[in-house]
Amino acid sequence: MLSTTERPIKIPGPDHPITIAPNPLRVVVWVDGRVIADTREALTLHEAHFGRVHYIPRKDVRMPLLERSSHLTYCPYKGECAYYSIPAGGERSVDAVWTYESPYASVAQIKDHVAFYPDRVGPIEERVV
Repeated sequence: MLSTTERPIKIPGPDHPITIAPNPLRVVVWVDGRVIADTREALTLHEAHFGRVHYIPRKDVRMPLLERSSHLTYCPYKGECAYYSIPAGGERSVDAVWTYESPYASVAQIKDHVAFYPDRVGPIEERVV
């Protein structure tokens, strides 16, 4: 893995836009019939050609049900990314959750938030509050 000084750092712009906005809906994440996260304070991130992603405050996630994994990735727009698995979801839920613990300034809003891969958890529901 490249050291922090060797990694490119990119700023979102017209060629790679990233927007972050409060989600006005209640977001609930399920795994194996259990609520893993339930929030009215989700942030929805839209990045370039990727779909939208809900970032949920850690305070609204049942963190004891998650298990930190050794998997790490890097995004030149957001920074170092750490992962969690959800044991209750079995193999399907390995590395199902990601977080940027020290995100770059341009996406600082997602600090202390986590996101879920929709295909690795039960439904991610958006409900009218």
